[in-house]
Amino acid sequence: MADLAYRNETVTYARGRTQWGAIWGGAFVFAAIWSVFELLGMAIFATNANPSAALGRQSVGIAIWSIILTIIAMYVAGRETGRLAALTNHHDGLIHGMIMFGLSVVSAIVITTLSSAVLSGGTGVQGSTHSPYILGVFADLGWAGFVALFLGCLAAMGGASQGLTRRTQPVSNVRDMRPAA
Repeated sequence: MADLAYRNETVTYARGRTQWGAIWGGAFVFAAIWSVFELLGMAIFATNANPSAALGRQSVGIAIWSIILTIIAMYVAGRETGRLAALTNHHDGLIHGMIMFGLSVVSAIVITTLSSAVLSGGTGVQGSTHSPYILGVFADLGWAGFVALFLGCLAAMGGASQGLTRRTQPVSNVRDMRPAA
């Protein structure tokens, strides 16, 4: 008769809670998508610019473009973060998406600050901040930036929670059989 060996064991996956490689990967995915398509939008709006047109029309158009682009880029980056992290529940997906969003925003602020210092020659931009035009531009940028970042954060968390991988459930009752002699 053949010898049968039976073994019951529960298999658990041991790993850290936060997958930083996936978070950095998602931040780079966001930076790549957003940079390429924001330059495309700026090129389109600059090509269609009309000096005699009303000032508000161009800024509204680029603001809407930036908001939609941020939502799409954050969703795709969040989805890739969730998939790379091999997450199995929605809560971990939301947390990874939020961390990826924060890392992306901080890195964008650092890059913008450094590039503006380089472009201005390190002396800062000279001009009056009391100009109605400058105040209008900052107001438009502020509201559009807030909406883009708020909806981008929601998109990143939603994308990361949707990017869950489907793992096969471990079998708890494993039967090892040895061949007969």
